Amino acid sequence: MTEERDHYILRRMQEDREQVEKILDHKNKALDKQVGGSHYKDCKIQPVEYIHANDLTFLEGNVIKYITRHKTKGGEADIRKVIHYAQMILQMEYNKGD
Repeated sequence: MTEERDHYILRRMQEDREQVEKILDHKNKALDKQVGGSHYKDCKIQPVEYIHANDLTFLEGNVIKYITRHKTKGGEADIRKVIHYAQMILQMEYNKGD
């Protein structure tokens, strides 16, 4: 019984160690993955990194996101979204705009 318990504990310790290594492994970072396309993969700085590092608001972050990807994903529609979010910033932050 003790030997079975020891094997169980050793197996669990190995599983835990493997999980920790996966978490620490650079290849498993969330920024290394992209769900729903590859339009940010070639960016030197991913929009989310820039947005987070500069404490941008939701509206500001969307301007960054859409202007970054317009050439590789949404084209004109993304530019229109940039304009729309910029207009919302003008209206909500500066009481200006249409």
